[in-house]
Amino acid sequence: MSLKLLKISQLALLFGLFFLSLQANGQVKISQEKAGFPLFHAFYSFQLPGHDLTERFGSNSVIGTGFLYKTKYNLLLGVDGGLIFSENVRNKDQYLENIATSEGYLISESGTFASVFLHERGFYAGAKLGGIIPVFGPNPNSGLMILLGGGILQHKIRIEDTDNNTPQVFGDYKKGYDRLTNGPSISQFIGYIHFDNTRVINFHVGLELIQAWTRSLRPWDFDRMQPDTRKRFDTLWGIRLGWILPLYKRAPQEYYYY
Repeated sequence: MSLKLLKISQLALLFGLFFLSLQANGQVKISQEKAGFPLFHAFYSFQLPGHDLTERFGSNSVIGTGFLYKTKYNLLLGVDGGLIFSENVRNKDQYLENIATSEGYLISESGTFASVFLHERGFYAGAKLGGIIPVFGPNPNSGLMILLGGGILQHKIRIEDTDNNTPQVFGDYKKGYDRLTNGPSISQFIGYIHFDNTRVINFHVGLELIQAWTRSLRPWDFDRMQPDTRKRFDTLWGIRLGWILPLYKRAPQEYYYY
C-alpha cells in the first residue's frame, strides 16, 4: 500500500473509531427505520479522462477506501481517497525522445537498450457530503445516494527503469520528465446504496465525476526545455463500485413468553 493511501486509510479509521464510540450503546433495526451509524467502504472505479487530461492519459482504474457517517436523517458525511493507475500514457515517445536513440531506445550504463516503461500514477482524496433518498430498496436506509466532495487531485507519469541502470532517468533527472501535477478538485456521485436487512450484502454503485484545476509542480520540463506554467482543467468520469462495512449493533430478537 502506498504512503498516500495509508494516510487516507488512517484518517478514515480515526473518524470511524470516533463515531463508532458514539454508537457503541445503540442498537439498530435497519429493516424498519432510518438509523445513524458509521461505515467503512472500499471501492474500485473505471474512469475516462476529459479536457486537458486527455492530452496525457487514456482510461484508468482507481482503488480506494473511505469512511462515512450516516445520520438517522439519511445524511452522509465523511472522507475518502483512491489511487489512480494505468498503462495508458499517450504519445509515450515524445517525453524521452531527446535522450533516446533515433529508434526510440534509451541506452543503459552497460551500453545495451534499456527497459524503460511509462505508466500513469496518481491519487485523489477529500471530504464528502451528501444523502440518501429512500425511493427504492429493501429498507428506509437504502436508495438513491448523492455525494458532493472537495479535495485534491494529483497525477504524474511514472518512469520505470526495470534494470535500474539508466542514468538518464535516475533521481532528480526523472523529475524533469514525469509531469507531476496537482490542484484542488470537486466531485459528484450519484448512484444506489444498499444495506441488507441481514447485514450480509452492503454496497454502492454509481457514476462519479471529478473536476480539478491543476498546475505542474516541476520547475522545468527537460524534453520541452522550458517550464510548464499553464493552468489546466482536468476531469475524470466513470463507474464506481464499492463494498460497505456498516458498524452498528443488530437489534435483539423479541421473544414473548406466555
